[in-house]
Order: sequence, then C-alpha cells, then structure tokens
Amino acid sequence: METLEETEHCFPLLLNSSCRRPTPSQSDALLSYTILSFISLLTVFLNLLVIISISHFRQLHSPTNLLLLSLAVSDFLVGLLLMPVEILLTEACWFLGNLMCALYYIVDFIITSSSVGNMVLISIDRYLAICDPLHYTTRVTVDRTKLCVTLCWICSVIYNSLILKDFLRQPDGHNSCYGECVVILNHITGTVDLVFTFISPITVIIVLYVRVFMAAVSQARSMQSHITSVTLQRSVTVKAKKSEMKAARTLGVVVLVFLVCFCPYYSPSLIGQDIEDSSSSSPVVVWLLYFNSCLNPVIYAFFYPWFRKSMKYIVTLKILQPDSHDAKILVMRSFD
Repeated sequence: METLEETEHCFPLLLNSSCRRPTPSQSDALLSYTILSFISLLTVFLNLLVIISISHFRQLHSPTNLLLLSLAVSDFLVGLLLMPVEILLTEACWFLGNLMCALYYIVDFIITSSSVGNMVLISIDRYLAICDPLHYTTRVTVDRTKLCVTLCWICSVIYNSLILKDFLRQPDGHNSCYGECVVILNHITGTVDLVFTFISPITVIIVLYVRVFMAAVSQARSMQSHITSVTLQRSVTVKAKKSEMKAARTLGVVVLVFLVCFCPYYSPSLIGQDIEDSSSSSPVVVWLLYFNSCLNPVIYAFFYPWFRKSMKYIVTLKILQPDSHDAKILVMRSFD
C-alpha cells in the first residue's frame, strides 16, 4: 500500500507536500502521447517548409512573404519548444524547477503574442495591397516590413514581461503543491491581456478583411460593367461569383480558426474570472491554442500556388542543386 501511494506522487520523498500525478490507463496514455507528438511534429514540419521556401528562393523575398516567414517562425517555435513540454506536463508533474517554469511560460506568452501580432500585420498588408494598390509598393517595402516584424517581436517581449512580472518574481506563488508549474493572470492583467491579445487583434482582422472583401467585390463588379458582350458578360459573372465565394471562404476560415482556437483560452476573462494557464487544469484548452500554429501554415501558405511548387523542390531535393535559389517559383506576380 505504501509503494502504491508513493507512485501516485510526483516526489515520493515529499508525500505531505508533493503533487499527485493522474493515473490514466496505459492504453489511453499511449494514444494521447502519440496524437500530441504527431501534432507537434506536423507543426514543426509544415512551418519549416514555409521557412525554407521563403528564405531560400529569392523570388519569394517580398514584404508579404516576410510576414509569412515571421509567422512561420513563431509557429515553428510553438511546435519545437512549447508542444513537447506540454506533452511532458500531461503527467501533471514539473521536475525542472521554478527557474525553468518561469522561462517556459514567458517564452510561451511571447511566442503566442508574436504569432497574433504577425496575423494582424498580414491583414494590414493585404488590406493595403488590395484597397490601395497604387501606393502599395511605395508604402510597403522590404525594409519597412523588416522593421515592423522586429517591432512586433520586441513589443511582444516587453508586453509579456510586464504582464508576467509578478509571476517571474515568484514562479511558485500560485502552486498548490510541490511539483506544479502554474501561472495565473488576475482580473486586471487578465483583462489587459484579453484586450491586447484577443479582442483588439480579432477586431482589426475582421474589419480589415471585411474591407478587403468589399473592395474585391467592388472591383469584380466594375470589371463586369465594362463588358458589352452578353456571352462574355455571363462568363465574367460566373467567374466573379466564384471569386467572391473563394474570398468569403478564405476569410471565414481565417477568422473562424482564430476564434475557435483562442476563445476557450480567453473565456474565463470574458466572464470575469482569472486566467489559469496550466496544462494540469486545462490541457485541451492549451492544446487548442497551440493547434492554431499547426493550422496557420495551412491557411496562410497552402492557399499560395508558389508554396506548393517550392514544396516539390524541397521534397524532391531539387533545392540542393546549384542556383536553385533563382528558380522561377512565381509564374506571375500576385497577392493571392
């Protein structure tokens, strides 16, 4: 009986203060580890393809793709650093000490915030490209984009350091037992984080994408009004409707995935409760938040024809050939 009791604790020598570990069946644990490990590897693989593609091929060195590159880097770090640690936390035991606990969560918050910031920058870039195409090339340059990306990461570091300053001073302040790693945002910091990391970004994304959609519909109708031939007009009408439906589906997926992945995490703040970022208390919520990093390369990259072509270069190892960085990946210059 004593041996069984010891195995239920994270630290058997500290039975009075040690956290208890959950005791799922061996088959359930194996299935859970397999699925979560697959998601982690898939996230790393997909985002690594995006990083290699944009970094290697010179033709892809555009302001828009630099934003996609920054997003892929943040999502790659989620799969490489955060997801594996979260898999270890499924046992509800933290064996790495308070310093690593503080480091893990500050990195977690920084990467997540930078990913959201990159999504906002992408929506702004697309808005300027479609709604103000005449001034786009002069307003949006590679150097300005690099500056915006750098500021996004710097602001993410500063912002989350302020949000988590109390936790960084005392990482074990909210631990209920020895062997736990928990960070809790109180009502004030939770509300601030809710506004700056969720409400404001999603508002900007929705407003800008609605403007983009309306501009695309307006341009399609303007083109249609210049067609005098009845046959051609019917053809253009069908194409315009298909274009509108494609834009609607794409924008709907972008907003829906962001809401589905982030709403459960921020729902406590929406109803006035404290946010507890702990895998032991809400593993599904945390993993749903991370899963957005796996879906981002699908949403933002797989819709691009150049990505499918560059992926073939990478998978078939043509990327190792001399002068492969000058390969013609883009057939025509476009932003969709």
